[in-house]
Amino acid sequence: GIVPVAWPSLGSRGLQQGPGQRAVSTACTGLQSRWPGGALCDPCHTTSFLTAASFLGWSLPLVGQDYLEILSSWYCSFGKCCETGDCRIANNITGLELDLNRRLHGQHLAKDVILKAVQGFLETPQPEKALALSFHGWSGTGKNFVARMIADHLYRDGLKSECVKVFISLFHFPHPKYVDLYKVQLKKQISETVQLCKQSLFIFDEAEKLHSGLLDAIKPYVDHYDSIDEVDYRRSIFLFLSNIGGNIISQVTLDFWRAGRAREEITMEYLEQHLRLELLESTGVAHGLWSHMVSHAKERLWLPTQGNCHVKLCVRDAFLARSLPYTEEVLDEVVRMMVFIPEEKLFSAQGCKSVSHRINYFLP
Repeated sequence: GIVPVAWPSLGSRGLQQGPGQRAVSTACTGLQSRWPGGALCDPCHTTSFLTAASFLGWSLPLVGQDYLEILSSWYCSFGKCCETGDCRIANNITGLELDLNRRLHGQHLAKDVILKAVQGFLETPQPEKALALSFHGWSGTGKNFVARMIADHLYRDGLKSECVKVFISLFHFPHPKYVDLYKVQLKKQISETVQLCKQSLFIFDEAEKLHSGLLDAIKPYVDHYDSIDEVDYRRSIFLFLSNIGGNIISQVTLDFWRAGRAREEITMEYLEQHLRLELLESTGVAHGLWSHMVSHAKERLWLPTQGNCHVKLCVRDAFLARSLPYTEEVLDEVVRMMVFIPEEKLFSAQGCKSVSHRINYFLP
């Protein structure tokens, strides 16, 4: 059989100042003594960095503006010199709001709830506990898309940031017999990430398939604890992505359509009533703890499957993302290639998941 290997330790990624940074820091100190407040010596801004470089006698105009910006970015990666206090963290709420409104189609419930939950959490000086959000719906409804969007706007390097960790249940934890080893590795990964980056983001995909032992290991990090082993996790964010509830969500959406009501009339409270029973009866050895974990989530977001008009918007976005020309006829043709269910052909069977591949058939 396949024996799991330990995940590589994150370690400390060069938090000591290098010679170049010490030189610029020294230059900044000198400049601060000449200009009260040191306003001209913010190394996160190119003009300030140029001033410091001139103080050192560096001939940066010969190097070029692009290299100067790279050098400035490099310096910033080592210290607290940005508005958030950590240059790895962007917390661009305005950008997140724009992206949710522009690129997330057919998910009226998710847009407002995500924005309010994330913004409220980030603006709270001392959160009582970590932020936990639970996304539910069929494959292709946008769970991973939204998670990626959150990462892109909260962190400079998005999903590639050392502050962000993604776990896929059956990929990272495939063998139940190794669950004890997985628990140790998972705790270590979470602890090291938070120590490296106070505002860490953890994404658990196919979360309903996590072994009960792993859910038990995660639970303390989303509960009300000031610290665990002297590490404070209350600035962390946990996203749980789950397929549980997909059938009921689609049935409710279909019922609204048959009654002549718009899907935008569906409320979170109405869906909660219909889905509470499925959460309690979800299959698998972890169902009890999973229900408990979901109940600890600040918000549970139900994502209905997209309809024809929503998929067409996804197709348009796919063309725009690749700077490709398109016509209304082409958009309609791509939509016709998608599989829609049930007999009324209202919902895309895969949401917008396969759209980017479909447009390859229409390239010039």
